Amino acid sequence: MTTLAPPAVRVQEPTTAKSGRSGSVVWMAIPALLMFIAFGIIPLLGVIALSFTTWDGIGDIHPSGLTSWTAALKDPGLPHAIWVTFEIMILSWLVQTPISIMIGVFLAATKKYRGFLAVLYFVPLLLSSAAISITYKALLDPNFGLGAGFGVEWLKQDWLGDSTLAMGVLIFVVSWQYIPFHSLIYQGAVRQIPTSMYEASMIDGAGRIRQFFSITLPQIKYTIITSSTLMVVGSLTFFDLIYVLTGGGPGDSTRALALEMYQKGFMANLMGPASCIAVILVLSGVVLAQLLRRLGGRGDESMQEGV
Repeated sequence: MTTLAPPAVRVQEPTTAKSGRSGSVVWMAIPALLMFIAFGIIPLLGVIALSFTTWDGIGDIHPSGLTSWTAALKDPGLPHAIWVTFEIMILSWLVQTPISIMIGVFLAATKKYRGFLAVLYFVPLLLSSAAISITYKALLDPNFGLGAGFGVEWLKQDWLGDSTLAMGVLIFVVSWQYIPFHSLIYQGAVRQIPTSMYEASMIDGAGRIRQFFSITLPQIKYTIITSSTLMVVGSLTFFDLIYVLTGGGPGDSTRALALEMYQKGFMANLMGPASCIAVILVLSGVVLAQLLRRLGGRGDESMQEGV
C-alpha cells in the first residue's frame, strides 16, 4: 500500500512593498534635506568661519584666529546679555506653560462656542512682532496711552523706563503673542486622550480636578516637553520685539543675546564678535533642546507620541 506524500507547502516570497514604501519616503525627504542644507547648514558653517576672522561688514575679510572669540568672551556685556536671555526664557516659560495648558484643555471640549474662541485666541499669532511692539508701546505711554486716555493713575507709570517694569512688560507681550500657538498644541494633544480613561475615572468618583492631574497632565507629558523646547529655543532668538519695544533699555536691562549680536555686527561693525555670539546662540539652543529631550526619560518614539 502506497502512502500519499504530504502536500507541498508553498513558501511565500517576502513582499517588497515595505521596502519600496521606505524608498519612496527617502526620495520625498530629499527636497527638504536640500533646503535644510542650503538655508541651515551652509549659513551656519559660514558664520562659524566668520567668527575666526576680522571684518567690518564692508571691506575685506581677514583671518584672525581666535581674536574675535577673545574679544567677544572678554566683553563685560556678554555675561549680562546671557543672564537677560535666560531670565526672559525662564519667566516666559513659567507664564506661558500653565496658561497654554489651561486654555488648550478648555478648548479641547466639543462645545460650539469654543471653536469660535479658538479662532479668536489665535489672532495674536497672526500679527507681526514689530506691529505688536509698536501697539503696546503706544498703549503704555504715560502721556498719551491708556492711562492718560481713561484717567487711570495706575496705568500712567513709566512702564518702559523702569528696568523691572520693562522686563515685566516684555514677558507679558511675549506671552500674549505666543500662548495661542502653544494652546493649539495642547488642544490637539488633549483630544488624543481616550475618553474611556475619563469615563473610568468618573465611575471611580474622580472629579474634574483629579482627572486633570491624574489623567490629562500625565498623558500630555511629552507634549509639554515639545512645547517647552519650542518656547526655550525660540526665546533665544527674540530680537524684533525687544528692539522695537525697549531697544534693550532702560540701560541694558533687556538687552538679550540676539540684540547684543545685532549691536555688535551692524552698529559697531564688528562682524567677527557678532558671529561668535551667533555661534553661542546656536550651541545654547542645541544643548537646551537635548536637555529637554532627556528630561522625558524615554526615547524618540515617546517624544513622537506626545506631539
